[in-house]
Amino acid sequence: MLNFNIRGENIEVTPAIRDHVEGKIDKVARYFNEEIEATANVNLKVYNDKQTKVEVTIPMKNLTLRAEERHSDMYAAVDLIVDKLERQIRKYKTKVNRKFREREGVATFFSTVDAPDAQVEQSDEEAYNIVRTKQFDLKPMDQEEAVLQMNMLGHNFFIFTDAESDGTNIVYKRKDGKYGLIETN
Repeated sequence: MLNFNIRGENIEVTPAIRDHVEGKIDKVARYFNEEIEATANVNLKVYNDKQTKVEVTIPMKNLTLRAEERHSDMYAAVDLIVDKLERQIRKYKTKVNRKFREREGVATFFSTVDAPDAQVEQSDEEAYNIVRTKQFDLKPMDQEEAVLQMNMLGHNFFIFTDAESDGTNIVYKRKDGKYGLIETN
């Protein structure tokens, strides 16, 4: 069962908006077994250029679903989000079923709803073929040096050992052009 936490930034979440969001996003629950308990965190944002951004995050025990969409029509953005979430579920379900056929553990997490498009699943399977493996030593450095290294290499992420904490961290370039940091425990 999905619970909903719906927030609005620069927009009031009316009962009509709440009903539409809950009705659409609740459709992804059919892909899971009945005992699923999760909270769908939905953020609705309206910008000055009248663009609407819808973000949905559904953290669960075995996976986290996340999608975001920008559109001039908020209702259309919600519909597109549901399509993205369903594609993620089908992709993950295909991967899990292929990997854990002989075991029941994670595979029983999903219900028996079949994906409507088998060709989509076939192309998703091919997307997981690893074609190159790299090995390298992680040099201790600070965050600023890691960002410089990432930019010099022309990559959108960079893995490094933090000189202060001695932990493995990742810096990455965000869609808005700013930088993010992922720290490991």
